[in-house]
Amino acid sequence: MSSLLVVVVLLALISIGYRVGLSRSRRRSRDEGTKLHSRSNYHGALVAIWCVIPALLVLILWTAFSGPLTRGYLIGQFPDELAVLSGTQIDAQIRRVEQIADGIVVAGQPEEWEIRAAENLTSFKGLTSIAAIALAAIAGAAGLWYARSRIAPRMRARNEVERVVNVLLLVSSGIAILTTVGIVISLLGEALRFFTFVSPVDFFFGTRWSPTFSSTESGAFGDYGLLPLLSGTIMISIIAMLVALPIGLMTAIFMAEYAPRWVRQFAKPVIEILAGIPTIVYGFFALVTVGPFLREFGESIGINISATSALTAGVVMGVMIIPFISSLSDDIITQVPRSLRDGSYGLGATRSETIRRVLLPAALPGIVGAFLLAVSRAIGETMIVVLAAGNAPVLRANPLEPASTMTVSIVNQLTGDTDFESPQSLVAFALGLTLFAMTLILNVVALYIVRRFREQYD
Repeated sequence: MSSLLVVVVLLALISIGYRVGLSRSRRRSRDEGTKLHSRSNYHGALVAIWCVIPALLVLILWTAFSGPLTRGYLIGQFPDELAVLSGTQIDAQIRRVEQIADGIVVAGQPEEWEIRAAENLTSFKGLTSIAAIALAAIAGAAGLWYARSRIAPRMRARNEVERVVNVLLLVSSGIAILTTVGIVISLLGEALRFFTFVSPVDFFFGTRWSPTFSSTESGAFGDYGLLPLLSGTIMISIIAMLVALPIGLMTAIFMAEYAPRWVRQFAKPVIEILAGIPTIVYGFFALVTVGPFLREFGESIGINISATSALTAGVVMGVMIIPFISSLSDDIITQVPRSLRDGSYGLGATRSETIRRVLLPAALPGIVGAFLLAVSRAIGETMIVVLAAGNAPVLRANPLEPASTMTVSIVNQLTGDTDFESPQSLVAFALGLTLFAMTLILNVVALYIVRRFREQYD
């Protein structure tokens, strides 16, 4: 089914329903000489809702049942000699015919019946798609007729529209909550399976990370100590925050207190562009520019700095999260009431003294919250660390040498052919659960600090 055609049909139903409801409500009010209980736009919105909901239900039902219908139709196209195939063989043959129908090159020369089945499948999909869209349009038209017949001056259209909006908001909130719960449950289930192979004590307190992919049958799964990855994650995050916090905070102070309006209007969007650059670009920049620069700088002063190191990844990651701190801190500082500034100036304080002794203490809870949110962003970063940190899961405290993080190890363990029955792949879920817990704790602490120490101004 063409997604564009579906969108066009739904938009057409919404627009037609709205116009019909709008004009019908106005005409009824004028003919009967009574005032509408709800505004005409609510009547139009209600008719539009009654148009689009039946059409959506038809399309949802078609999506749910189109797969089994297509499968049954394809199996009916198979020759009689293929009736002895097993379930997996039938699935493989169905995928082959679907690939032929989609124009994908398959292995070997397609047989004549496969080509014929692919042609029939294309026709079948086209007809069923047209039928589904037609049924959706008919259902929408039926909903339009029903909603139009209910329009009356005393009809409480606004109440019905608000109930529908409340339901949509409730469903959206439920989807967000259930998505989070589903992620936690999936991570927790696979992590518990991993702990049947490796002791939680060895995982959380182990000092050596060396997964073994080739000795699963012998029972030697390798070493899965979390501490080398945890130390690398924390080290790189600390370096990133040492770069981002002073630069971001000073940028926010300049934008809020010193910059002219035209400078602020130009510089603030330019700084926030940094947040929109893909992280893979930052990683490439760290690999080809920042890393070699740090290595050459270290050689000039007699220090051995690896081109791929925790320092390289931390510096570039700090540059990436500068907009998070600067933008949030800027918004928080500008929300401090003007009366506090005027009072400080009235007592003879300079601008710098006002910033240090009035504005920053008043905005401190928000700044700390922004800092903790930026830390959680740094902890979960992947691509910069993959390219710039060196992927050396060794427990050490030297930021000038290669390091590794939990996100890098998750990528490594899930790259290539993955067997989710072995600890070598299941460990990624244990790492993900640990990372999720760390970021959740940081976010909760940030929200607590913001709410606990937030100042209320009149």
